[in-house]
Amino acid sequence: LRGMHVCVPRNMTQAAGMYNTLLRGDDPAIVVEVLNAYRFKERLPDNIGTFTVPLGVPEVLRSGTDLTLITYGACVKVADEACEMLKSQGISVELIDIQTLLPFDLPRVCLESLKKTSRVVFLDEDFEGGASAYMLQQVLEKQGGYRWLDSQPVTLAAKAHRPAYGQDGDYHSKPQVEDVVEAVVKVIREAGL
Repeated sequence: LRGMHVCVPRNMTQAAGMYNTLLRGDDPAIVVEVLNAYRFKERLPDNIGTFTVPLGVPEVLRSGTDLTLITYGACVKVADEACEMLKSQGISVELIDIQTLLPFDLPRVCLESLKKTSRVVFLDEDFEGGASAYMLQQVLEKQGGYRWLDSQPVTLAAKAHRPAYGQDGDYHSKPQVEDVVEAVVKVIREAGL
């Protein structure tokens, strides 16, 4: 997909902003919409037809100091719920929605977060070695984030089997809130925090 923008919005409002951005340019793109987002109600901005989402610019959804959690698309909702549970346990997680896989984090938002927290988990509903590995490679290798690590980086992806259909299949195949909480707590405990 090189030469194309790959947009991965967390909800339909973000998708609309990405479409508005893309329609102003001539570049080819793919927008991977969150299928479950069609069932959720969202607060729409007054300027839904004109607002834009910048490509290649991640959004920090929660500020934190103990660990950076980097994700996109459908996993943002899962990550946000996990961050709320972790907050009640005294763990401060910085949640980053990368918004686009291509281009990836042009202002190096992920790296700046990693400098602050020194720990990172990459969350993805794709298979192992897919987008989570790509994000890890971009942040640790391309951006030089390995220099700031105090703990081993973690990727949390879908199980290595063909997913079943429906929400039951999602539960048994894709990372859930409990999986994220468990992975983050493990990293924090190993760090002695």
